[in-house]
Amino acid sequence: MSHAQSLPQLFALDSLLEQEEIDIRDTVRKFGNERIRPHVAQWFEEAKLPARELAKELGQLGVLGMHLDGYGCAGMSATAYGLACLELEAVDSGIRSLVSVQGSLAMFSIHHWGSEEQKQEWLPRMAAGEAIGCFGLTEPDFGSNPAGMRTNAKRDGDDWILNGTKMWITNGSIADVAVVWAQTDLEEGAKGIRGFVVPTDTPGFSAPEIHAKLSLRASVTSELVLDDVRLPASAMMPKAEGLRGPLTSLGEARFGIVFGAIGAARDCLETAIDYARSREVFDKPLAGYQLTQAKIADMALEVGKGHLLAYHLGRIKDRGEIAPEQVSLGKLNNVREAIAIARECRTILGANGITLEYPVIRHANNLESVLTYEGTSEVHQLTIGKALTGEAAFR
Repeated sequence: MSHAQSLPQLFALDSLLEQEEIDIRDTVRKFGNERIRPHVAQWFEEAKLPARELAKELGQLGVLGMHLDGYGCAGMSATAYGLACLELEAVDSGIRSLVSVQGSLAMFSIHHWGSEEQKQEWLPRMAAGEAIGCFGLTEPDFGSNPAGMRTNAKRDGDDWILNGTKMWITNGSIADVAVVWAQTDLEEGAKGIRGFVVPTDTPGFSAPEIHAKLSLRASVTSELVLDDVRLPASAMMPKAEGLRGPLTSLGEARFGIVFGAIGAARDCLETAIDYARSREVFDKPLAGYQLTQAKIADMALEVGKGHLLAYHLGRIKDRGEIAPEQVSLGKLNNVREAIAIARECRTILGANGITLEYPVIRHANNLESVLTYEGTSEVHQLTIGKALTGEAAFR
């Protein structure tokens, strides 16, 4: 008779959560397992995602902008939001990306920096999944250095005229609204980065989808092209000036990744353990060999520690005390460990590990993107280094 323990039991993880948080986690896990998991391998293989249909279901579930208050948003804690991200990414990083971009980038930007009119117009529909948002910051030549962006907004009477190109934009070609960041010529010759709420049916706006991806295939990734896009003065978000606006929003998305990445790692490890217990090699289960158990034990330590780090950062954020470098700690560690765990789990599955019959290679491929977006590992290393030394080494 087996006396196997689950990872949550081994680390007593549920003892660190409130009952409401456990209920939210379990609800999202059930949705992921029943609604998404049976189809996601096919979506990944075909590089197709029923994003609009899923957005409405995720809206009904209450996870879109769930950590925001008012305007149809659930107003849940940061930790509860993180747990939802963890369970969604345990199914697929592309699904968590859809939710992160909708809630932590597009909705958060409008909620935090927008006018009351912008909030009333967009947030209730976005929370319900009836309108989809995207976030246009990264450009073909400016990823880690957004200050160098070339997209510009120029005044023309009372209007703004936007020109430029954004790249690697999740939800771009299915979005109803884009939050776009641009260099502006402000009054008295001053320049600054400002954010604009851009309905995607505005003339001059287009969003061609990016194809031939080998990562995040169950996700819509696009380019944004702005060709003399004319917007009224009211399209500018009044409360965001400079890089503080987009970087604050990115911090929200990075926080979700701290939880999400460890969900992907957990799913890989659980898959590998189940496989090792049922796969016989030389007349006994693969799980009965010391080398296999050493791999499983080492990975369990990192997955457990990743959960503990995420929960700790969630509590700090819920107190309103989290610093950007602390989010960088979580993102750097948990994504780096998650991708290493996915690769190690693949070795336990052997040749079966490269097929979509199991989720491991899909998670590994997806995590290659997660390692890069919302700040590369190198950028997070330098953020931590600056916090510890007081010296900025980005240039």
